[in-house]
Amino acid sequence: MSKDGMFYAPTTDYHHEPVCAPGEFVFAAVALDHGHIHGMCAELVNAGGTLRWIYDPDPHRAQSLQNKHPQARIAPSLEAVLHDDEVLLVAAAAITSERGPLGMRVMQAGKDYFTDKAPFTTLEQLVEARIETARTGRKYMVYYSERLHQESAIYALQLIQQQAIGKVVQIMGTGPHLLAAQRRPDWFFRREQYGGILCDIGSHQIEQFLTFSSSLDAQINFSRVANFHHPQYPELEDFGEISLTGSSGASGYMRVDWFTPDGLGTWGDGRMTILGTDGYIELRKYIDVAREPGGNHVYLVNHEGEYHFDVSGKVGYPFFGQLIRDVLDRTDHAMTQEHTFKAAEICLLAQQRAWNRTNPMQGFTDIEANGTITPQSTN
Repeated sequence: MSKDGMFYAPTTDYHHEPVCAPGEFVFAAVALDHGHIHGMCAELVNAGGTLRWIYDPDPHRAQSLQNKHPQARIAPSLEAVLHDDEVLLVAAAAITSERGPLGMRVMQAGKDYFTDKAPFTTLEQLVEARIETARTGRKYMVYYSERLHQESAIYALQLIQQQAIGKVVQIMGTGPHLLAAQRRPDWFFRREQYGGILCDIGSHQIEQFLTFSSSLDAQINFSRVANFHHPQYPELEDFGEISLTGSSGASGYMRVDWFTPDGLGTWGDGRMTILGTDGYIELRKYIDVAREPGGNHVYLVNHEGEYHFDVSGKVGYPFFGQLIRDVLDRTDHAMTQEHTFKAAEICLLAQQRAWNRTNPMQGFTDIEANGTITPQSTN
């Protein structure tokens, strides 16, 4: 199990058949600032995609990805990628604050966009993307990896859809991460560039809440961020928490932090408990502490009994094949555009409200469903 969440790219023994013919789905990878791009590309290729181009200003990052995909060529520029009419989708993991502007360029070039989370750092970027997807019909998809690239989370959704625990009424999620500050790039510690902890790793938790609770929207009851233990990085937030009430009526509490101790066998003991009217599910995603080093543990308790499922290699990652077919068929089976944007919207609002608690004179903005940004009271 990896000790570095920035380069975490899980694999599975579960085999999905390719969803397209060779060369039918051509994509490119650019802006390789975050290691998640390796997992994004690997799964698109596994699902039948053809990685044609790799581009990054840093030749070492480009070469590192090409070493895993030797059939791909290193492009001389981003423009060369965008001018290739056969490229249908551009995958990217830019510095967080640059993901929105890059997505605009990709969509304006007539291509779909697949970015690492978090997709935006400002509400203004979100509004621009909403307008551009509506104008062009292009897709702005997001790699919410803690659900899409995690077999226990995929299996949990299947159980929920099968009514194994009845109606979901409450979700508690934790997303602790190992800081490993010495391995982090400078932008990781600059709030304007990474967007804040709720915007960043909190995006995983919020997207999962919407999905598992079948909520189309959510009210933010409370959000908070803090730097408890890293004064040498004054713009780092090492702790964040949020309380939500979903449109389905379910409530949620999510905590994210950078306090994973060195003694843990992986980069974070990510867990989630999903309470339903007829039972509950617990996910131990990456490790079963002091018991088993591997992850993908699903615990189910309902009226029929108690169950433990180790789903490693048994579920796979269907999202990537669904995304390829959505691009080719212009459908929305992998993830709807509204869901993608709604998860991002809640992250941004929660982050701004948390900042407002710390800096009450600063105020924050809210965003309407039609994309209008409206100043809100600081009270």
